[in-house]
Amino acid sequence: MATVSPPWNYTLQLPHDPRAPGIARATLRTVLAAHGLSELAPTAELLASELLTNAHLHTQGPYALRIRATEPDRLRIAVWDSDPRVPPGFADRCPQPVDTAEGGRGLHLVRAYADAWGAYVFGDAGFREGGKLLWAECQWSTASR
Repeated sequence: MATVSPPWNYTLQLPHDPRAPGIARATLRTVLAAHGLSELAPTAELLASELLTNAHLHTQGPYALRIRATEPDRLRIAVWDSDPRVPPGFADRCPQPVDTAEGGRGLHLVRAYADAWGAYVFGDAGFREGGKLLWAECQWSTASR
């Protein structure tokens, strides 16, 4: 008889501190290991790192990492921050970074490694904090669990 795992989610509130993305990645690894999903860690960490770094570099306030199982075989990694502007290229066509640029490749990585991605803007929906939530999903093989 197959058992069904209940859906789960974790939210980690982070201050605007340069150490916060590293703490969030370590928390992500711990959560994945606790749920027997360590094989997702490299991809999940890459996705989380890009979203967290974007929040840290382009906002001044706190941000949050949310990790949750969305279906029996999908993991959603989301980062909320207080800026309601969705980065160019996240929801539409992603601009090509200049070859010599030191940055600008994060959204390309998210789009290349995520099975799905998207954004929610909370400015007019009655949310007290406003801002946006950028998310990316990765899928795991249910046969390996």
